[in-house]
Amino acid sequence: MTIRVMLVDDHALVRMGFRMLLADAAVEVVAELDSGEQACAEYGRVKPDVVVMDISMPGMGGLEAVRRILAQDAKARILVLSAHEDTAHPRRVLRAGALGYLTKRSAPDALIAAVSAVAAGEAYVDAQTARSLAMAQVKGETSPAEALSEREFSVFIQLARGQSVAQIAENLKLSPSTVGTHLYHVKQKLGASNQSELTLVALQWGLIQI
Repeated sequence: MTIRVMLVDDHALVRMGFRMLLADAAVEVVAELDSGEQACAEYGRVKPDVVVMDISMPGMGGLEAVRRILAQDAKARILVLSAHEDTAHPRRVLRAGALGYLTKRSAPDALIAAVSAVAAGEAYVDAQTARSLAMAQVKGETSPAEALSEREFSVFIQLARGQSVAQIAENLKLSPSTVGTHLYHVKQKLGASNQSELTLVALQWGLIQI
């Protein structure tokens, strides 16, 4: 039976490559979107079997979109794609309710395996990420960002990427004062005094890319 996929990525070339890969495996891309906002707006209409979601996009981004889609439909099956190789993102994504996590450096057949597993309601984490998570647990290595709440983490990542308080408020549908409160707590927990220091922390732990 054909698996119906909604593909969400802000890069057209990436979407095209994934669409071609999936077409060879009897997977139909029924919608292509370039933002988390569009994914949230279209999910109810498209009703895909699987949402394949990039985590790093302008606007609200993939993590927030995962939360909002699952708020619409608790049974939504979401596979998150990421260029990040840290452990904080997969932990947050899976904790938010996504069924799968796949790094973009994975082999092409891993995408097909991941989509098939998630469509069947099974969890899927690529081998490299699974090893990283296991080793971090064994060694007791945790990113400083683990101390942040879910909302604080979202604010932190957006600020580290250069977004202003007003932009973050718009993206996350929060008031500027609420964002300011989250930002204060983020700085306290991470021992940072300004946006530049927060960006440095994010870069050091692989949470954002230049």
